[in-house]
Amino acid sequence: MMHVSLQLAKRFREVILDGRWVANTNFQQLLADVSFEQANQKVGELNSIAALTFHVNYYIAGVLQVFEGGELEIRDKYSFDMPEITSENDWIELKNQLFSNAENFAKEVSQLTDEQLNAGFVKPEYGDYLRNIEGIIEHCYYHMGQVSLLKKLIDFPST
Repeated sequence: MMHVSLQLAKRFREVILDGRWVANTNFQQLLADVSFEQANQKVGELNSIAALTFHVNYYIAGVLQVFEGGELEIRDKYSFDMPEITSENDWIELKNQLFSNAENFAKEVSQLTDEQLNAGFVKPEYGDYLRNIEGIIEHCYYHMGQVSLLKKLIDFPST
């Protein structure tokens, strides 16, 4: 039987980097053919693909910082404060940050013991590490669904 932390790391990698099991895609595949113009394109009042990508990375990077011994510095009110994406290079850099942070996040998760997974995460009201890792996975799937729908709206606008 696979250790719980290895299962969690695998589930996390599936949503961001290489899976197809739950949604038949992953963030890396979904974003591969999105240009920076498409990433910035607004559909009504919805967040852009770039904003959602930044948002997902913001939380992954923030929790990763805790895994690496740092403080939890992220705040919900800043989670969409994305620097402007003005070029294809900016867009590629944002995607690369997401994928790099995701790989490091998965690596850290895979090394956690059951005791660490059940330990409190930063503050008692945040629950344990396991709850927070599962929450990140669910959060990623939620926003991946939004990105998928935005791609359809951008690629196939209503006539």
